[in-house]
Order: sequence, then C-alpha cells, then structure tokens
Amino acid sequence: MKFIHAADIHLDSPLSGLSAYPDAPAAQLRGATRDAFTALVDRAIEEAVDFMVIAGDLYDGSWRDYNTGIFFCKEMGRLKRAGVPVFLLFGNHDAESEMTRKLDLPDNVSCFSASKPETFRIEGLSVALHGHSFKQKETTANLAAHYPAAVPGHYNIGVLHTALEGYAAHASYAPCSVDQLYAKGYQYWALGHVHEFQQWNGPSTIVFPGNLQGRHVRECGRRGAVLVSVDDSGSSNVERIFIDVLRWEHIRVDVSPCESLVEVTRGIGRGLESLLADDGQVPRAVRVTVHGRTKAHGQLFGLEAQLRSEVLAQIAAIGNERLWLEKVRLETEAFVDAAKAHERLDAFADLQDILAAAAVDPDFNSHLQDCLAPFAAKAPLDLQPLVPLIEQIRSGQLQDLVQSVSPGLLAHLQQGE
Repeated sequence: MKFIHAADIHLDSPLSGLSAYPDAPAAQLRGATRDAFTALVDRAIEEAVDFMVIAGDLYDGSWRDYNTGIFFCKEMGRLKRAGVPVFLLFGNHDAESEMTRKLDLPDNVSCFSASKPETFRIEGLSVALHGHSFKQKETTANLAAHYPAAVPGHYNIGVLHTALEGYAAHASYAPCSVDQLYAKGYQYWALGHVHEFQQWNGPSTIVFPGNLQGRHVRECGRRGAVLVSVDDSGSSNVERIFIDVLRWEHIRVDVSPCESLVEVTRGIGRGLESLLADDGQVPRAVRVTVHGRTKAHGQLFGLEAQLRSEVLAQIAAIGNERLWLEKVRLETEAFVDAAKAHERLDAFADLQDILAAAAVDPDFNSHLQDCLAPFAAKAPLDLQPLVPLIEQIRSGQLQDLVQSVSPGLLAHLQQGE
C-alpha cells in the first residue's frame, strides 16, 4: 500500500515579504497555499494512494469567511470520487478553541477527536491510525503518552502535532521524545508542527514532512509532503514529493574577488541564474546577502538603493515571471581592515582617531541626535518597535551607530583615494 503524509498546510495564510514591491506576483502570493494543496490532491490521485494523512495546521486559524472551508470541501470531494479516505488531525493553529466557523466535511474525511486519543481502522488494509487533535492552542501536555497500544496484526500509524524534543523556531507544544514514540510499537509516526523535513529510522519510522508551501524567507528551499510505500513485511519507504508553487531562496554571494559595483552586480546575476538550474519552472522569491572582504566595500558604502536596483535589473533580464527580489543585504568588509588605518601616517589615521573619539563624545552625540530626531519622529508607529535605531535616536545612545558607520566611511574614502 501507499499513502501521503502532509502537515502544516496553513490554507489561505498570506505569504509575506514581497507584497510591498510593485513587481510582486500578487495573485500568486494570495493563492499559493491553495495552489499547493490542489497540487497535493492531484498527486494523490495520480499515485492512486490508499489514503492521506494530514498531521495538523491544515488551517492557519479561524477562517475570515467560509471560502476557506468550501475550498477544502471541494478538494476532499475530488479525493472521495477517487476513492481516497483522509485522516485529519488538528494542531495549534486550527485547534478546536481557535476555530469559530466550521462546515460539514465529505464522508471520506475522518477527524481525530480533541477530547481523547482516537483510533481509526482501515480493515481492508489492516491499518490502524491513532491520533489526538488539539483542544487548545497552548497544548503543552505530552499527548503521545496516552496514545493506545499498537493494534496487533495491523500497520499502526501515530498521527501527532508536536515539537518533539524541542525546536527553537517552534513553540514547545505536545512535547515528547523519539524514544517515547519508539516505545509505542507503531510502525510509522506522522508528525506535524515543525516546518522542516526530518526523518528518524529505528523501531518506527518517524517523519516531519515539513510545510507544504513556504510562506516567507525563513522557510527557504523545496517544500512539500511525503509519499510512504509499505511492503508486505511492513517496511516503510519514505519519498519526499515537492509541491510548492512559489519557492523562497536565500543566496549568499561572496564578492571577495570583486573590485567594483559592476563586478558585484554581475556576481549576483550569476548566483541568481544558478537558482533556476533545478526546478526552473518553479518561481522563486529571493533574498540576496552580499558578503566578503572586498575592494568594492568602499564603493558599496551608502549605495544600498542603487545595488537593489542593479539586482532588479539582473532579474528583469532573467525574467520577472520566474524570479522576484525580497531583499538585498550588505555584509561586506573593507579589503584593508579600517581598524589598522591608524598605522598609516596620513590623514586616514587622523580620521580614524576622530571617528573613534566622536563615538563617545557627548556633545557630538547630542548634536547627531538633534539632526536625526525629525526623521525618527516621522517613522510610522508600527515600524518603530521593529527598528532599534529609532529608540537609540530618542535615547541619545548613538555610539553603536557611529562605530558601525565608521569602517564603511573610511573604506569609501580610501576607495576614492
């Protein structure tokens, strides 16, 4: 037999990081989670799977309207007509307490109870699925500890939304350990909650399939679900299937050999083109980080906006229908360490000393605060907590600002020399 295990679909969750840009694919951003789920159902029908398991966070929270539920019912109807039952568990985002709207689902969909662990059997396949949906979002109890014993003579699947032994990027919901899962004696654990693929092979096969569609730049790379094939001996073979319809990428471009803005731009262009070498048909949303100790550091100082425009021009040449820019970050360093400039018996050494003194000069900091205060005052209220510099301006604590700008300023002047 074979089945699909998916999790963390987050239907109708917005993709973030591109909507502010005029060339952003607005329609694709709005519909990405739905398009990915439709592609998953397509794949289930093509593979003629025996059933599908969804291990939590099908929804991103309570629906804004009923359209999210209607869309899901439509896709479940397609699986029903193909003879594919679906076993659905709810996690922290779509916990019983979070959902204020609901619709009656097609009868091929079985939902695990949020009151206690529940077991569904597929007798024709000798399969038993055990699961416990979240009643409350903040479920911190070890749910797995109360799952029932394995059903003899059946292929037992534990369906669980959990942080397992803890992931820094994910809240510690329904925590448990790998050894505790092994001890249940199930053949397979279909997990959800952690958005990165992970697999353990031991007495049981334990899998996080990752989320179906990346929603921002912190969810980079290929996304999808897993196709699990089980042989007559009960051994499980796990194959990743990639379903995402818009992929987030973060490329780091080492510009150490570059001596000018033009060379930096061309290096970024080559990096962008290499992204499309694999799965070139999947559109990409890209963050570019430029790094390295380079002679171009001084020329790049203060030219972030121009560099972004140069990158956008590179993307335009490649094709906007496949590639969009999320952000450009500069992390370059001066080719000649500015901290050693004092060793030179010229004006740069004097300027180094002046800048070092300025960073701790109260009069200079006060004057700088007066100059910057009008700009800080105009910052939108919702932006202010996200930009530490605004609070530094208000409090007059500008030493870090002066110290961070100084090396770039020196490098920029040395480039001009």
